[in-house]
Amino acid sequence: MPHSFGLRARTRHMFSRNFREHGAIPLSTYLKIYKVGDIVDIKANAAIQKGMPHKFYHGRTGVIFNVTKSSVGVIVHKKVGNRYMEKRVNLRVEHVKHSKCRQEFLDRVKSNAQKKKEAKEAKVPFNLKRIPAQPREARHVSAKFNVPQTIAPVAYETLL
Repeated sequence: MPHSFGLRARTRHMFSRNFREHGAIPLSTYLKIYKVGDIVDIKANAAIQKGMPHKFYHGRTGVIFNVTKSSVGVIVHKKVGNRYMEKRVNLRVEHVKHSKCRQEFLDRVKSNAQKKKEAKEAKVPFNLKRIPAQPREARHVSAKFNVPQTIAPVAYETLL
């Protein structure tokens, strides 16, 4: 049986709506404000065929370069051969959402500013760098009331 190479070929699950998210699109989708420079995730909504991205861009993250009445222009980097090409894609707002990839960084900037302010008021040195998980501290195990037990493997038994 021959398979097709159409624009939406092999997108049966990719473009399907999520469980209990079928039906009318919430108004909050249209009320979100997008600005040039915002980082957005591209997620195609199959209920709206206008301004829909090609299946390659589904799940990609890009930067907004243009904003119009009902759509946004997004710059996405696409790997072609041995280089990355900057692709400019125009999508309707139903197919994009603000990315949370920078949220942790922005939260850290805010908390670091607060910590820095408190440390300056208390006049104590401060370190704002992230520190990787350190090894656990050493422990001393006493065998006084804890007699070591010898463990032996259980012999294999067949049930047949």
